[in-house]
Amino acid sequence: IGAITGPDAIYAAGVGQHQMWAAQFVKYEKPGTWLNSGGLGTMGYAIPAAMGAKVGAPDKVVWAVDGDGCFQMTNQELATCTLNDIPIKVGLINNNALGMVRQWQSLFYNNRYSNTDLNTNRVPDFVKLADAYGCHGLRCETREEVDKTIEKALGLNDAPVVIDFVVHKDAMVWPMVAAGMSNSEIKFARDMAPQWMRSDDE
Repeated sequence: IGAITGPDAIYAAGVGQHQMWAAQFVKYEKPGTWLNSGGLGTMGYAIPAAMGAKVGAPDKVVWAVDGDGCFQMTNQELATCTLNDIPIKVGLINNNALGMVRQWQSLFYNNRYSNTDLNTNRVPDFVKLADAYGCHGLRCETREEVDKTIEKALGLNDAPVVIDFVVHKDAMVWPMVAAGMSNSEIKFARDMAPQWMRSDDE
């Protein structure tokens, strides 16, 4: 999204894997272009934050990068966007799960999943939901479709746009530091960590 949209856009993100990916992979070059609640864990933050940014900077492209869990906390505000001519773009990272929690359950709780499966049958259908709110709804299911779908979204400026990016439920964020660990315990993939220089007395 960032590479195609450019450095003048504003990005807001909720909480979870999508937040980490947006922080890692969008190249922020200007102040005031990254809106996030940080470690406060404010699920549902992206849509309202993007709305405020678009009202405050109507000539800028504003993306809400959201996960399917966070999106369902405040997606009703798309009606407000449509009714008040606030044409934000939503990049919805849809893995049918509360992905960050699921990742922890995979890595640290022996794949014991509890209350992280949101649905595997496309309920709700986010493209239809976007349409119901008067938005443009697009779906992207393959890597090959990513660029053209983003470009299509950028060309639609008469109403909000929601892109349903379908992501595998086992996609993971790296690097990460487990709870209670120090930064020296960072992992950059499953069971993989840097070999730090150790002192002789360790």
